[in-house]
Amino acid sequence: MNFFFLPELKCLGILMAILMYLLTLGACFCFVGLITNAYIRQKRKMSFRKVNIIILVLAIALFLLVLHHNFLGLSSLLRNEVSDSGIVGLQPIDFIPNAPRHAVDGSHEEIPVVIAASEDRLGGAIAAINSIQHHTRSNVIFYIVTLNDTVDHLRSWLNSGSLKNIRYKIVNFDTKLLEGKVKEDPDQGDSVKPLIFARFYLPILVPSAKKAIYMDDDVIVQGDILALYNTPLKPGHAAAFSEDCDSTSTKVVIRGAGNQYNYIGYLDYKKERIRKLSMKASTCSFNPGVFVANLTEWKRQNITNQLEKWMKLNVEEGLYSRTLAGSITTPPLLIVFYQQHSTIDPMWNVRHLGSSAGKRYSPQFVKAAKLLHWNGHFKPWGRTASYIDVWEKWYIPDPTGKFSLIRRHVEISNIN
Repeated sequence: MNFFFLPELKCLGILMAILMYLLTLGACFCFVGLITNAYIRQKRKMSFRKVNIIILVLAIALFLLVLHHNFLGLSSLLRNEVSDSGIVGLQPIDFIPNAPRHAVDGSHEEIPVVIAASEDRLGGAIAAINSIQHHTRSNVIFYIVTLNDTVDHLRSWLNSGSLKNIRYKIVNFDTKLLEGKVKEDPDQGDSVKPLIFARFYLPILVPSAKKAIYMDDDVIVQGDILALYNTPLKPGHAAAFSEDCDSTSTKVVIRGAGNQYNYIGYLDYKKERIRKLSMKASTCSFNPGVFVANLTEWKRQNITNQLEKWMKLNVEEGLYSRTLAGSITTPPLLIVFYQQHSTIDPMWNVRHLGSSAGKRYSPQFVKAAKLLHWNGHFKPWGRTASYIDVWEKWYIPDPTGKFSLIRRHVEISNIN
């Protein structure tokens, strides 16, 4: 099955445009004919043949002006549509290119931002999108991956308030893609949430792009997304991540959650298949919640196929650590990108705000961060996360009333 972009509606639009042009031509002849005949009746100085020539010339000129105007509009519409082809399971639903052109900086290329939007976390995706759009003038297109039963709810939210002018594409994720690749484990709740695996399929979600950004729904962006998009990737590297070990930027020492995460926290080194990879257990892991992907390199190395391979092997052999330190999506990424990834500026993934460690950050540091990430058990739409007031500035209330914030003890961050 191919990606399809509602081709029936596209053809109908073209037919209607042609019909409109024909009607316009007829109207032009009638209008010009009436005006010219009325004028000639008064003057009575031109032959019938000359009158007809004048009518024809004027009608054609008027028609060409109208045709040119409408053709520009139709061409713009067709240019903004995406006609992609891919595999079963990822099906574009709609694409809304209605952002006013004066609102974006046309000197930059399109910046594809991929974000998953599940029904129970939809408010998070909305807040993330709103914060990104507010802080940039670049030509951002959001590829929002969701499930069929969430589409109408998501679309109604996107069409309300300040999000009306964003450019986005909604993509349905078919859970059949994960058959035989995910093991149902009651101890790992994430294993049954299919949308977390959308990040594995970036070249299929955005097939025409050379580069893309992926980010989780529990983030807020406080800088221009263009800076993250321009992260340099080393030759041969298909992605750039933020490492979990404590990082130092030029201005701030980021202490993270107080723990140094490494590969042994995600992979079972008792398994022979893992040991044969010769990966050091002490190697610093990275966070896959925010990353920049070189999609040309990703496709060249068949990264998606490699990730699916390790997912299947885990189902068969149980290769992931039983005390998994983070998301179920992390282990295959760690294997595939072992010593083969670039790094992003740590200020573009200030995380652990979803754990008790987030309280260690000073208000000044949180304000300086380019991207805040509430990874961990406590989400900013819940009641106990750190700096929830910073997140709430970008939250847009659900017009349907289905999604609501849980608030009891509101913390004040004193960020001005």
